[in-house]
Formats: sequence, structure tokens, C-alpha cells
Amino acid sequence: MEMLASLVVAVLFACGAYLVLRARTFPVAIGLALLSYGVNLFLFFTGRLVTGAPPLAGGAAATADPLPQALVLTAIVIGFGMTAFVVALSLRARGELGNDHVDGAGEER
Repeated sequence: MEMLASLVVAVLFACGAYLVLRARTFPVAIGLALLSYGVNLFLFFTGRLVTGAPPLAGGAAATADPLPQALVLTAIVIGFGMTAFVVALSLRARGELGNDHVDGAGEER
């Protein structure tokens, strides 16, 4: 289970990093969102990764750690705000510059 979780986080980070390095603003916004999802899963998986165990039964050793869960909830809100800001910024840049390239130069043909 740990191998699958680490593979999912690695794929999200790799896809996010690839999209952030693109020259258009929409793939950059999607890449930032994927990086945010990768961080959220990484924080969530640091809490406890056991299947079939109840979260609050069995004493102190068997309980899930609430700190990563609180961090993930906070990161979801921050990630949503960041994605909304990047989309608004890219729409404003598209309106001002007339193209959607990250550097504002446009394509040379």
C-alpha cells in the first residue's frame, strides 16, 4: 500500500512539474493544482496508512494522527485560493497582452 501511495504522489509531482514548465498559462495553472494535490496526499499519508483499522478505537497507539489531517484541510483551502488567483491573473494577462504565454512574448512564426 505504501508503494502505491508513493507512486501516486510521485506521478502527481512529476505531472505538475512538467505542466508548470509549459509556456502557456492554463497548463501552468493545472500544474500548480496537481502539485497542490500531490502535497495534500503526501501530508495525508504521513498521518497513518493502515487499511481496515478504525480511526479512534484501540487505545492511543492505534489512533490516527490528527495533525496531518488538519494540515491537509488547511492546504486544500490555500490551494483553492492559489488556483483561483492564478486563473484570475492569467485571465488578466490574456486581456492585457492579447496572448496566453507566460512570458507575454507570444509565438514566433
